[in-house]
Amino acid sequence: MTALTIPQVILKPRKALPFFSKHPWVFAGAISKVVGDPEPGAEVDLLTHKGEFVARGLFNPNSNIRVRLYTWDATVSIDEELWSKKIDRALELRQTLTGTKQHLSAVRLVYSEADGLSGLIVDRYGDFLLLQFTSLALSLRQECLVKLLIEKLQPKGIWLRTEKGIREAEGLEIDDGLLFGEQPPKPLFVEENGIQFGLDLVEGQKTGFYCDQRENRLAAARYMSGHRVLDLFCYTGGFALAAVVLGGAREVIGIDSSDSAIRFATSNAELNSVTNSVQFEKSKVLDALARLSEQSEEFDSVILDPPKMARHRSGLRQAMRGYQRLNEQAISILKPGGILVTCSCSGHVTREHFEEMLAQTALNAGREIQILEARGQAADHPVSIHCLENNYLKCYICRVL
Repeated sequence: MTALTIPQVILKPRKALPFFSKHPWVFAGAISKVVGDPEPGAEVDLLTHKGEFVARGLFNPNSNIRVRLYTWDATVSIDEELWSKKIDRALELRQTLTGTKQHLSAVRLVYSEADGLSGLIVDRYGDFLLLQFTSLALSLRQECLVKLLIEKLQPKGIWLRTEKGIREAEGLEIDDGLLFGEQPPKPLFVEENGIQFGLDLVEGQKTGFYCDQRENRLAAARYMSGHRVLDLFCYTGGFALAAVVLGGAREVIGIDSSDSAIRFATSNAELNSVTNSVQFEKSKVLDALARLSEQSEEFDSVILDPPKMARHRSGLRQAMRGYQRLNEQAISILKPGGILVTCSCSGHVTREHFEEMLAQTALNAGREIQILEARGQAADHPVSIHCLENNYLKCYICRVL
């Protein structure tokens, strides 16, 4: 396709600056008109209202993100060569991070906009890849992208997972399943910070394991020597096992509402020979907090790592009420001077929002909160300075007086 035949997306006046500044998402509201008749997933040029070239991207009439941008060079085509270069650049960083233990690790190899590949997420779990499309246009290029990943990484298998709500938001018509090679075993074993974990890539939450919390689990554990710890929304036991194995906690109770999560967490405790120090219980977190409070239970540390609570901006206010209620109840069973590890993986919740919530929580509880560490996602989940929306994870390690 030549530049003359590429359809054009024309911006409204005074809307071009973010895209000259390399923000990769062009929302429908910024667009004046479309010249040509691009099919879903087609290559398009983004132009100012005066006809000046801004960038080149892929079109999706079904999404509020109408165009995703991939190059700001008018001489570069969006083709296999471009994808290959971007994947290579992403893999260079992860090789630096994981070194010779790459085959053992749970690691994010490609992180969408942060790696210039808006709409593509690739995680490596041992010898298997887990692929996720958050863009219709890239899902239509699945064959090319899978071929490149096979050539560069030689995985035993590649499994496709789709995040909740993405099919509707992007107009995707894809089903989860095996794209190449062998289906991942259940469990699949990986190592993190010297701890062994069994994972379920096929049916587990998110993309199998929250490797974005890797460094946060290690950091939190340093505060928990000799502590009695409550790990809420424990999933498969990441924070709980780190507290015992790495931090020397004397007792950990993990709570999660998922049967499968509790089964895997219990198996992971057995795998690491810490069943005497860790126990897991299936319960709704708020119910468990109410029961523990009624029983006058106290803990030296409480960990709160809930699932995403604000999927859309319209749900932000309700989400903040939810975070505040959880944190207030967690603090109520925390000993004076205890450690609160509290997290949010909701991209719509900013650090300012979260810190304001913690301040109000402290006032309502009549307690003082000191922030010891304000942390984010692991380095294999980098953030593009041009798309700060990728900076979603907040993890605060606090002392509560």
